[in-house]
Amino acid sequence: MWSATLSFPSFVASSSALPNYKNRRFPKIKASLFNYPLASKIMVRNLPFSTSEDFLQREFSAFGEIAEVKLVKDESMKRSKGYAFIQFKSQDDAFLAIETMDRRMYNGRMIYIDIAKPGKRDFQGFSRS
Repeated sequence: MWSATLSFPSFVASSSALPNYKNRRFPKIKASLFNYPLASKIMVRNLPFSTSEDFLQREFSAFGEIAEVKLVKDESMKRSKGYAFIQFKSQDDAFLAIETMDRRMYNGRMIYIDIAKPGKRDFQGFSRS
């Protein structure tokens, strides 16, 4: 009978041990949509229903210049559906926001942040190939 031992690196870090992200180089994705890099738009999920666009603008502007904040709302109830899209002007700022804010507690809920995936409207009906 064969057996193997696997060891994985620990990803737990204290806030004082976090590296300086401003000097870090992130990969550049060359495609651009509406004059912004493709990977500069992020999606924030699991937001409390009481979240506002102004609050998201204030919180995420600490990571860089923001072009647009779009909080998705239920049309009939006029309240947040719990997710938003934030368009940064720089791809590096978007990556910094993802690495810093992903899986953080916000008003008792853990928020998840990822790069937004482009939809049909972003490519204006052209095929992706």
